[in-house]
Amino acid sequence: MELFETIAKRHSYRGPFRDEPVPLEHLRKIVEAGLLAPSGENAQTTTFVIVDDPVKVQAVASMPYNKAMQQAKAYIACVVDKHPASVYENMTFQTEDCAAAVENILLAVTALGYATVWIDGWLRVNGHAETIGRLLNVPDDKVVRVILPIGTPAREVVSKAVKKPFDERAWFNQYGGTQ
Repeated sequence: MELFETIAKRHSYRGPFRDEPVPLEHLRKIVEAGLLAPSGENAQTTTFVIVDDPVKVQAVASMPYNKAMQQAKAYIACVVDKHPASVYENMTFQTEDCAAAVENILLAVTALGYATVWIDGWLRVNGHAETIGRLLNVPDDKVVRVILPIGTPAREVVSKAVKKPFDERAWFNQYGGTQ
């Protein structure tokens, strides 16, 4: 799939998945796309746990959420430090690093014909991140920041999101309008 087509087709999928596994080589390729993302000061702060073991997949799926979480055939957990070290001028960039990596992963998922949804808010309530972290043996000084349920969509993927027009969100040479 061509890059701009992939970007246009990428969307958040919360529906059911087909009952077919995501091949290990595809999961690896998807995460490699995340590893290639830019990183502040090249600190490469985001790490990943690919979850395809049926027992662990079922343990994550049994947590209360939506069909995407309950029927996923695999998950990718993005892990970051709880207390990141400064990498430049007393600043950390792990939020940006994680976001860049996840976006690359979302595009790779789309390009390979799979679907997913970026889940992070749910992780921050009711101890979900900690529960998943324990399941995946994530060290105590790290936290699961994003989880991506992955699978082949059971229904046609049609994005319902309507994007605002270019001229409502982007301008040349000055904010908000023409020169």
